[in-house]
Amino acid sequence: MPLTTDELLTTTRSVRRRLDFDRPVERSIVEECLRIGFQAPNGSNLQAYNWVIVDDPGVRKEMAEIYRGGLEDQLATSAASTEPSPYPDTPGQARIGASVYYLVEHLQDVPVLVVPTVAGRMDQLATTFDQASRWGSVLPAVWNFMLALRSRGLGSAWTTLHLRREKDMAELLGIPYDSVTQAGLFPVAYTIGTNFSPADRSKSEESIHWNHW
Repeated sequence: MPLTTDELLTTTRSVRRRLDFDRPVERSIVEECLRIGFQAPNGSNLQAYNWVIVDDPGVRKEMAEIYRGGLEDQLATSAASTEPSPYPDTPGQARIGASVYYLVEHLQDVPVLVVPTVAGRMDQLATTFDQASRWGSVLPAVWNFMLALRSRGLGSAWTTLHLRREKDMAELLGIPYDSVTQAGLFPVAYTIGTNFSPADRSKSEESIHWNHW
């Protein structure tokens, strides 16, 4: 796509409602985008990640069931919490919620699902340093992957609901649960239209601090 670097960086959005479920996604293009992801910086250049890519309809259906179970767990946790909701009651937040539920309903219809993993169990790392170092070894590669998808007319969204049932997903996909951590689940499809715009990030201006908080 004829995008400048700044346009690519500011128009790569989370795509859920505009994923094209009917257009096949070639394995070669997913692997091409992953190779671009691999060029991202990572801790000590160890490339301590693995990627499970699923295009089998039967497996996608089972993944979707686990994903929906993760939503049930999240809703139950939220209902039992005495803390106020972190999500504002605004029309914008309502649209995001509707988009999330749309993907929950249609996850099995997405042509390709990608689960990246990183070596080690995060719940066994004692310090912020260790955890940040480990996440920093996979998250830049995931973002590179999403940018590469966007530049080729495809979209994705960073989802984490299934991590409520990470072990179930590990058993389904043959992921060694005791030695790696899943970083999320990424639906991959061509987008319905390619005209995405920058989001309103005006509130983020307030988070810029020079020399002191």
